[in-house]
Amino acid sequence: MVDTVTLPGGEIAYTEQGAGRAVVFIHGLLVNANLWRKVIPLVADAGFRCVAPTLPLGAHQKAMPDADLTPPGLAKLIADFLEALDLDDVTIVANDSGGALTQVLMVNHPEHVGRVVLTPCDAFEDFFPKPFDALTRLIRKPGVPWLLSRALQLKAVQQQPNSFGWLAKRGIPDEIMASYVRPCRDSAAIRRDLKRFLVGVDNRHTLAAAERLPGFEKPVLLVRATEDKVFKAELFERLTTILPDARLVDVADSWTFVSEDQPDQLARLVVEFAR
Repeated sequence: MVDTVTLPGGEIAYTEQGAGRAVVFIHGLLVNANLWRKVIPLVADAGFRCVAPTLPLGAHQKAMPDADLTPPGLAKLIADFLEALDLDDVTIVANDSGGALTQVLMVNHPEHVGRVVLTPCDAFEDFFPKPFDALTRLIRKPGVPWLLSRALQLKAVQQQPNSFGWLAKRGIPDEIMASYVRPCRDSAAIRRDLKRFLVGVDNRHTLAAAERLPGFEKPVLLVRATEDKVFKAELFERLTTILPDARLVDVADSWTFVSEDQPDQLARLVVEFAR
């Protein structure tokens, strides 16, 4: 089911399935709630209320011109979303740049968060990691957002390492990819949102969060993909050392999008952890 909620920063669309304790799924750059489409039914069937917002990160349908799209602003947007839906003691499941936003949420707005599952994501100095770090510089140049939105429609571009090529080992279905890349093609306002987020990306935000993460004493599950081509294995080892209550598990035969490559295993880990 797709619904919307109006927050101080604008309107957010979200999907919801199941009933019980809440599990909230946070995606990253240029994807949307479809990232979790294989995982949510499994977690919902296990007795959980699964909620997946589509954040204004370039694959959303309705622009949010008045929202603060810096990493701290987006962490506040997630906190506002949790409050608006009256979600408390939630389990947050995050991926990619959504994991960076979640780390900021953990230190700035921990009040609604009960547990956290971080799948492969930005952390410490790697926000963004190579080869994606160049995007934050290029996006500032005139005409680049428009050119990027057109280039992303091409399958040859989608398959490049600095696009979607290294994220899902088995690829992304065409209809799901279209939901990711068409909004920024079709709307100048969505492109402006995307640019505002990218201009604000800076590892000072993840480094500042890392300094305060030792104060986050709630349980954290770190789900690392052993074949991840984007995020270095040591990032999760470092997170394990600074988080007071963290457990690291490895998932084989998966790249960055564990929800795409190993949804059954990820769902099982989330359900066991959330219980």
